[in-house]
Amino acid sequence: MPSTGDIYERVANGPIVPDGLPLVILMTGFTDAGGAVSNLIDFAREELNPRPVVVFSNDALLDYRARRPIVTFEQDHLSDYRPPRLELSLAHDALGQPFLLLSGYEPDFSWDAFAEAAVDFADRYAVKSITWVHAIAMPVPHTRTLGVTVSGNRADLIEAHSIWHPRTQVPATVGHLLEYRFIESGFDTAGFVLLVPHYLAETDYPAATIAALDKLMAATGLVFALDELYGENREYLGKVEDQIAGNEELGRMVQGLEERYDAYAAGLAGGTPTVGGLREGELPSADELAAELERFLASRPSGDDDKRGS
Repeated sequence: MPSTGDIYERVANGPIVPDGLPLVILMTGFTDAGGAVSNLIDFAREELNPRPVVVFSNDALLDYRARRPIVTFEQDHLSDYRPPRLELSLAHDALGQPFLLLSGYEPDFSWDAFAEAAVDFADRYAVKSITWVHAIAMPVPHTRTLGVTVSGNRADLIEAHSIWHPRTQVPATVGHLLEYRFIESGFDTAGFVLLVPHYLAETDYPAATIAALDKLMAATGLVFALDELYGENREYLGKVEDQIAGNEELGRMVQGLEERYDAYAAGLAGGTPTVGGLREGELPSADELAAELERFLASRPSGDDDKRGS
């Protein structure tokens, strides 16, 4: 197994990192419903001026056959080669406040060495807190506020934001391992799991990106400009409503999800979640979700195909 020093390189003449900053972790991987994390990474790289401090080695961490880099072919020659990026950067929010950002792909290999390196960096820079987000598909309606499940050791955030408290075993992501190791090392850590409507999970859903940024702001005190995303979300929801209006079966499904969601919310308000909510035994099967999603995508105009990249 590679040692921590074999999986990254420090950037020559990189930015000076002050002590005591929040660390935000954004990594695509096993699941990214609604494109929440991938779009959040794009937002960060385009809007937050991240300056790399450490670049992790693709050759040590990436399975190229599973996630192939992109090349550009122009008529008779190759003009560009774009490998994936996994970096620890110094970024700034809309007010100029600095924070550390660990962003990019989820490593395929050397999870333990990667987690050890991440904890080492957190120690070195005496980070104030660690916050990470990911997104899963759930049978919830898009007409209600997008909910989250919160994990970690920040009881204030769990109390204020977590709407679903399952007891289950799930396939791990490297984010889960990082959370586990950070808490072992005594860092204030929170993980936000966005609960994205399953019938929108394979699309770029702006509301998921907005929700992720909102939770990051609540956890870190950072401030992000969301006006453009709100505009994109209004346009997106208009298209969704148009398609639901033309699909009676999908309309009935959304209405049923609304009734279950509202019953669950009423149960939470009364202190006892009701049978109509998000309890694990009441969820549709994976086949049912896939069939509903397939019907939804089949109803979309060909010009509105998902354009999300890897």
